[in-house]
Amino acid sequence: MNLYGSLSTQHSSWPVLLVIYNLPPWLCMKRKYMMFSIRISGLRQPGNDTDVYLSSLIEDLTKLWDEGVSVFDGFRNETFDLCVMFFCTINDFPAYRNLSGYNVKGHCACPIHEEDTSYIQLKHGRKIVYTRHRRFLKPYHPYRRLKKAFNGSQEYGSVLISLIGQQVF
Repeated sequence: MNLYGSLSTQHSSWPVLLVIYNLPPWLCMKRKYMMFSIRISGLRQPGNDTDVYLSSLIEDLTKLWDEGVSVFDGFRNETFDLCVMFFCTINDFPAYRNLSGYNVKGHCACPIHEEDTSYIQLKHGRKIVYTRHRRFLKPYHPYRRLKKAFNGSQEYGSVLISLIGQQVF
């Protein structure tokens, strides 16, 4: 997150938001139901020290999971025990590596496709470039036939794992 609107700024800021997910979908992503809990800022990304920044938040969430906290409900005019559950994280790949320990660099960097990740290693820079993203398009999409705009080849492949956005139980 860039606070100053300039891509050349030597500053890093990582907001940590808590969202109430047991509300209806049209409410849970509204600003008034999000809690800005922590902002990790500095000259660089937190890297392996992310757990140090999140430790106090994790302690609070653990207490809310194990014991709960007595809170007052103004509508019903009574108290109840509030408990929470940590559901998921939404983050970029560097944070994904720091939070989960998954290797997001190298030949098998995609957490979904792993060994089937398509890549090319550049000769002179030794950088890895991930390819074949056009296989996620519909079979007759015009970009699949474009050679010049991509790596000089057409894309005929298909996706091995269907990414349709449905939960599987």
